Order: sequence, then structure tokens, then C-alpha cells
Amino acid sequence: MKNKYRILKIAITVIILGFLLSFSLKKFSDQTITDNKISVKMNEKTPVYFIDEKDIREIVNKENPSRKVGDLNIPELEKKINALPAVDSANVYLNLNGKLNLDIKQRVPAFRLNYKGKDFYVDEKGTEFPISKTYSHPCMLVTGDVKKDEYEKLAELVDKIDKDDFSKKYFIGISKYRDSYNLLTSEGNYKVEIGDLDNIELKVKGFKTFVEKYLVYQDPQKYKMISVKYQNQIVTTLNPYFKENDSILKASHQDLAKAPVAMVKKENTSSLKPKENTKPKAVVKPKEKKKTPEKKTVTKPKAKIKIE
Repeated sequence: MKNKYRILKIAITVIILGFLLSFSLKKFSDQTITDNKISVKMNEKTPVYFIDEKDIREIVNKENPSRKVGDLNIPELEKKINALPAVDSANVYLNLNGKLNLDIKQRVPAFRLNYKGKDFYVDEKGTEFPISKTYSHPCMLVTGDVKKDEYEKLAELVDKIDKDDFSKKYFIGISKYRDSYNLLTSEGNYKVEIGDLDNIELKVKGFKTFVEKYLVYQDPQKYKMISVKYQNQIVTTLNPYFKENDSILKASHQDLAKAPVAMVKKENTSSLKPKENTKPKAVVKPKEKKKTPEKKTVTKPKAKIKIE
């Protein structure tokens, strides 16, 4: 008999709890999600503005036109937001008071890649996403045939450049030619060839040593390329159009322009006289008492005088 009463009490309790729960759920489902009950948070460390709060609110209203809690499909809404190219991750959830929370993390570009005439961003995870028509993020520009499996290493290289004051000052871009990477510099028209993406710190250190010991005392226009891809050595390629002593050459041209023209002509005519004096008639004539002109040795002008 006691067991029957106990079972009856449990059944009544379950029915009452079920009724209260259904009533609470119905009341909760009928709540309206107003604008002030929608909280959008962007959680990325580096500020980016590919999407904004207005864009997210528009997606929420489109997915739930009635604005009622009961009509909101949270997994579907979360899927829609995660499908945005610039979104790295999204977490959507409701509080018991009917407040809708959306925690969103946008993708932060590690670099911007120009490949076969197309521009797009790549984040630190090596994920591609398109550029925005309304926002351009300042980051390193990379050009050339970069493979997808190189994205993460390239992102690490850009990160090291951004965190080092010396590298950040000198390197403004990266290009890939065939299988070799080059760092584009802010000074001069030379490139720094690094080869592959291995041992980056050692290669940058080698270039830094070259700058501090040699390049600071020279005109950066002198070099076409500085290669640090080889182990324990630096190979430089000179710029064929560079004139190191340009001011001296100009002064030499001015000195040559001031030289008397008659002197040059005299040297030219003297070189022709020996042909006339070698004739027998010039020696046999008795009336002419003029001395036979001495032969002058003709010396060719030295090459250093002519400066082109």
C-alpha cells in the first residue's frame, strides 16, 4: 500500500513539473528578440573590419523574420555566419532571459597574395579569403607562384618581419621567382634573395650584418641583388647601370670640353706629314734650303681620356 502511494506521489510530481516546464517553455518561446536583446561581439586581437555588427544583425533578422525565440534555429544561424568568408569562427547561444549572443572571430590577414592577376588574403592558418570592397587591411604584399602548402611558413616569415624592428624597416614586400623567394626592400632597387623558407632567422641575421658592416657606407643603388640563401656566405650582384663616381665623371667631361681643339688637329695633321717627306723629290731639290722636318712619333691618345 505504501508503495502505491509513493508511486502516485512521484507521478503527480512529474505531471506538475512537466506542466510548469511546458508553460515556461511556451512563455520563453513567445518572447520577442528585440534589437537590444542581440549582443554581437568581435573577439579577434587585431582589429579588422571585413564585417560589422550591422551585417550580423541583418543575417539574424533574415533567418528569424518573426523575431520570436521559438522560431529561431540556432544551429542554422551559426552555420550561416560561419559560412561568411571573413569569419574564422562563430558561437551563437541564448540566455534564459531571451538574450541572443553572437561571439564572432574574424580572419586576420597574414599577407595579401597576387597570383595570376588575382588578389586575395591568406590568414595565419593558410586559409584563403577574398578582399573586401569596403575595407583594405594593411599587410605584406606577396607576388608569384606561391603554393598552398607554403602559406603557413610564409605567414610565419611575415610575422617575424613584423615583430623585428630592423626587418620591418627594410622589407616591404615578398616576391617568388621560380623556386626562390626574394624580399623587396625600401632602400635602393635591390632584392634580398633568401631561397626557400627555411632558416629565415639566420638569413635575416646575415643580411643585417651585411648592412651594418658594408651597405651603410655605400650607395644602395650599387646593388641589383644581395643573396643570403647560401650557407655562411653572402653573394652580391652589382647593378650594371650604376655609376659609382658619377660626379668625377661629370668633372672629367667638363675638362675635356675645355681642351683646345687646335692641339688635337695638330696631332692629326702631323701624322700625315711623314708620307710627304718620304718622297725622293723633297731631298733632291737644291734650291730649297729648308731643313727636312724631323719625324714626330705619333702617340695614340690614351683610353682614359675618352670617357663615355
